[in-house]
Amino acid sequence: MNQTGVMGPVNRAYSIALGAGRMTMGLMTPAARPAGSMADMALERKIAERADHHGFAALWARDVPLMVPQGADNESSPLDDPFLWLATLAAVTRNIALGTAAAVLPLRDPLHLAKSALTLDRLSEGRFILGLGSGDRPAEFAAFGETFSDRGERFRSQWNVLRSALEPRSSERAPLLQATGGYDLMLAPITRVPMVVVGSARQSLQWIATNADAWATYHRDEVRQQGRIGLWQSALRDRVGGEPKPFVQSVHLDLLESPDAPAEPLELGLRAGRRALVSYLARMERAGVGHVMLHLAQGPRPAMEVVEEIGLDVLPGLAAELTSLKEKDYS
Repeated sequence: MNQTGVMGPVNRAYSIALGAGRMTMGLMTPAARPAGSMADMALERKIAERADHHGFAALWARDVPLMVPQGADNESSPLDDPFLWLATLAAVTRNIALGTAAAVLPLRDPLHLAKSALTLDRLSEGRFILGLGSGDRPAEFAAFGETFSDRGERFRSQWNVLRSALEPRSSERAPLLQATGGYDLMLAPITRVPMVVVGSARQSLQWIATNADAWATYHRDEVRQQGRIGLWQSALRDRVGGEPKPFVQSVHLDLLESPDAPAEPLELGLRAGRRALVSYLARMERAGVGHVMLHLAQGPRPAMEVVEEIGLDVLPGLAAELTSLKEKDYS
């Protein structure tokens, strides 16, 4: 069933990943691999197929234009174009949503970006989610001839044209037609591609709550994350309409082989056995997290093995845990 808000009806990807009324889980792609290597496409297709089979809600891809070294290890990320990448995964899946997390809006022409989003949504039969960020690598902005300091302003101005292009209702398409001199990109979509702000994008939570379909942010310790969820829910209540919108978080995960291994902190995530992982996810669902993007850590276990364990044990285990907690609430 399509979700309907202030704008036009949203595509089925929203219902699959963001509007399910319970926590759903997605998988960042490609899976972790040795530094400096390209993804194994045959393996990634198999991982996508298995994730789809097991009921993962989404496959996510990052937009990294240049191999700029980052992080404590000063490593660079060789990644394929996210739209072509997700189109390849769309061809081998049927039910799982596909999303960017996140396309760097200030570095992309909004008309080109809208054309890619509309095409991928059509090819996947309504399974695309457009996650957008403002970018955080000054070298990329310099290479594209853009100013790093004003990326927040560019994000807002380009958002308006992009939102208009993804909107099925003719009454909302004026910004697009103004930008193109009256020409459309293609036939208007039947349902709208959801737009998610990833990170702060140099915007206020009030702006994100008003304009985006969801907000995605990174992993924090549980107390701090509960504070962010509270701020998000407050921003939603303060806006006109006040309808709920999902809170999404990423989690870097090192899933240990022992199912009883306790959880311990990992940079931007945790290392744990599956039982501790289920307990953590259940707590975060109760705190208000609607969707989790799992980043599988580079470790001794093959990525496919980890995906299988999550699909066979973690997803059912989480569903059972949440059902048990709700029954306790009613008793």
